[in-house]
Amino acid sequence: MTPEQRQTIARELAPNGTLRAGINLSNFLLVSGRHDNGDPYGVAPDMAKAIGAALDLPVQLVPFESPGAIVDATADNTWDICLIGAEPARAAIISFTKAYVEILATYLVPAGSPIKTIAEVDQSGVRIAVAERAAYDLWLLANIKHATLMHAQGIDGAFQLFVDQKLEALACLKPRLLSDVEKLPGSRILDGQFTSVQQAIGTHKHNTNGAEFLSDFVRKATTGGLVASLIDKHGVNGLSVAAG
Repeated sequence: MTPEQRQTIARELAPNGTLRAGINLSNFLLVSGRHDNGDPYGVAPDMAKAIGAALDLPVQLVPFESPGAIVDATADNTWDICLIGAEPARAAIISFTKAYVEILATYLVPAGSPIKTIAEVDQSGVRIAVAERAAYDLWLLANIKHATLMHAQGIDGAFQLFVDQKLEALACLKPRLLSDVEKLPGSRILDGQFTSVQQAIGTHKHNTNGAEFLSDFVRKATTGGLVASLIDKHGVNGLSVAAG
């Protein structure tokens, strides 16, 4: 990429001169925590900073409490790129790259549950607790035919709903369920996955050159070792580098 091409892409993606990156704070695998000044740190913030460095742009991390809030802000001009799960419903208004990491999603069932497999969850009478507007919730909304989805705010809210209302299943990212199962004696995580969340980089639909640059950046980041190095740097278990 020539300096002129870099400048063109930088002006398109960050017309204000600073690349504003929408960061989903609710994804504990991609955001490991926050510094004293409030800035998030982790794999996703470091990916945003690497994109800024490639374009010689300063980066402003713009935190959001959920991916749904990032999507809602698409028309508000509060972010230039975003790092969230690439789902069809979101891709209608955001241009996404291919995934740079993926996270398995499955179910937790309570002690004594007769449910043994993922396929058995989707039946009448089964109530599934899920974090509203999470990427895997969007998949469930499109694919669950018989069970009832019970929504809560955030992952912690979904866990509490599952416990308080004695629901039949809890849908979540498998790494989180590995800690939840320890809190509920006799509960079980079902083998396999009902989907995998494809975490990607998004930008506004009108940024055609920028979207092409981001796609190329992600391809190089996944095949060239950058993503793997960030996962190792932050010591994250449960993240897998997506296929390039």
